Amino acid sequence: QVQLVESGGGLVQPGGSLTLSCEASGFPLNGYRMGWFRQAPGKEREGVSCISGYDTSTYYADSVKGRFTISRDNAKNTLWLQMINLKPEDTAVYYCAADPSVRSGCDDISAFGSWGQGTQVTVSS
Repeated sequence: QVQLVESGGGLVQPGGSLTLSCEASGFPLNGYRMGWFRQAPGKEREGVSCISGYDTSTYYADSVKGRFTISRDNAKNTLWLQMINLKPEDTAVYYCAADPSVRSGCDDISAFGSWGQGTQVTVSS
């Protein structure tokens, strides 16, 4: 059974940091395109950062470039999203997702067939 479980969300002040984790089970992370997406109230789900399953290529939304870092450890079957200098507009539910294709970036969100339950990130003073 494919399962993705996110953790690490919480309440943080502007300028603070959080690291999200996504533990995968039921399938090998190796070879899967992995992504972090977020959805704020009243807004569409958007791709924050994605990492290829076949090389080290990564994608970041313009709004998070220089502040967020995606990484993966295939041996531990875990994906991370390190977030620094958080802003109130980063407030959202963050989801990790998996796609077995060779696509790159966060294109074609419908290709991500497996999703976690989400973890809330709130940036507020």
